Order: sequence, then structure tokens, then C-alpha cells
Amino acid sequence: MTTIDLNSDLGEGYGAWTMGDDTAMLDVVSSANIACGFHAGDPTIMLATSRAAAERGVAVGAHVAYRDLAGFGRRPVSVTPDELHADVVHQLGAMLATAHVAGTRITYVKPHGALYNTACADPVQAEAVTRAVADVDPTLAVLALPGSELLLAAERHGLRAVSEAFADRAYEPDGSLVARSRPGSVLHDPDQVAARVLRMVTDGVATAVDGSEVQVRADSVCVHGDSPSAVAMAQAICTLLTAQGITIAPFSS
Repeated sequence: MTTIDLNSDLGEGYGAWTMGDDTAMLDVVSSANIACGFHAGDPTIMLATSRAAAERGVAVGAHVAYRDLAGFGRRPVSVTPDELHADVVHQLGAMLATAHVAGTRITYVKPHGALYNTACADPVQAEAVTRAVADVDPTLAVLALPGSELLLAAERHGLRAVSEAFADRAYEPDGSLVARSRPGSVLHDPDQVAARVLRMVTDGVATAVDGSEVQVRADSVCVHGDSPSAVAMAQAICTLLTAQGITIAPFSS
């Protein structure tokens, strides 16, 4: 029986401002990447989202980021390795305590936005992120693009490296993600996205923006929670995969 994890970035509001329908997404996904306060999220939202995930048996991950609330963590930030290490340690500490109070625990770490893209390509930032994870809790997994510097660094630190694919993001021919600044970088059609994910899971391939085939190795598939059609896409993926006998469950289980 084939099993795949479905993850989403959640808890990305701040104060009175909200983003996405976290409640509906938590009824579909199997893992929740919860914002830790640096690109979005605040203590109240972190705790509420963690409790909601715990109630549904959804795995919890720390969605760490650059310190960039104004840019939603999607802008590159100039930071030294030691500063980045400290920032990730800080976010993990907050998320560990929050999850504990919510009656659950974090099982993995997934960087957000610009930090994800940079750490996947830059061995220096990859080292800083994974060193922080290993220093805080070496049982935590690291979720990122297959073959990336981030997963290579995770393996060097003895951490579990988990490969991720993206349901709603376009791929470059080399397997990297198309920059959000380019047209067509984000997909929105639920049926198209669901069929794409089925092909990723069953055949291990996706079609890149130039029409070429990209090898996709994934233990988890991400649907971004901030997309207007996020819930519809997640539901379509779940319905199609389940109909094909594919079980959706946390990779951490």
C-alpha cells in the first residue's frame, strides 16, 4: 500500500490579521508546518493552531524563517551563519514549548520562503539551519527538496532527511521551484493539481515549465495554505489519491 504525507503551511496570521482557512486545511492534511513568529504567527496563533492539529491527530512541524514579518519571509535576508543558527534555535524553542502545552510535539522542521530556497541551494545557510536543529533536538526530521544542500547537511548532522514535492508550485528543469515573481509559478486549479500530485506519487515525475520531465522523489507533498484555492486543492488531492488506494498519513508516523 502506498502512503504519502500531505503538508501545509499554517498559523500564518498575526494578531487580528488572518491568512487562509487553517481549520478546513487541518481536516485534510496530515502534517502542519506552523509559523514560529518570524515571518508570521504569534504566541496565541501558534498555540491555537497546535491545539487544533493535536485534536485531529495532525503531525506538527516548526516552520522557521528569516526575521521578516513585513515581507512574509519571502525576501532574502543578509544574515551570518551564527545569527541564523541563533534565530532557528529561538524559533524551535518557542515551537517546542507551544506544542508541549498543546498536548503534542514537533517532529520535523521545514524552513519557509526565502530561507527554504536559500538553504536548499547554499551549503553555508544549510549548515547553520541543520546545526541549530541538531543542537536543539537531533530526533527532529528536516523537510526540503530532494538532493538539496539542506537535506545533505541534515544527513551530515545525523538528522532524518525527508524529501518534499510541491503540489501547487511550478518546477524548473533542474528540479528547483520557479520564482514567485514569474507568471505561472503558482498553480490554482484543483483538478490539475490533484492529477499532478497523483503522477508525482505514482510515477515520481512532474512536468517542468519548459515541458521537460523532472524526477520528483517525495515522502511529503506541500499545498500552500495561503492560496485562495488551497482548501479545494487539498481536498481534490485527498479525494483522488484515496480513490487510487493511496493512504495520506504523516511521514513521521
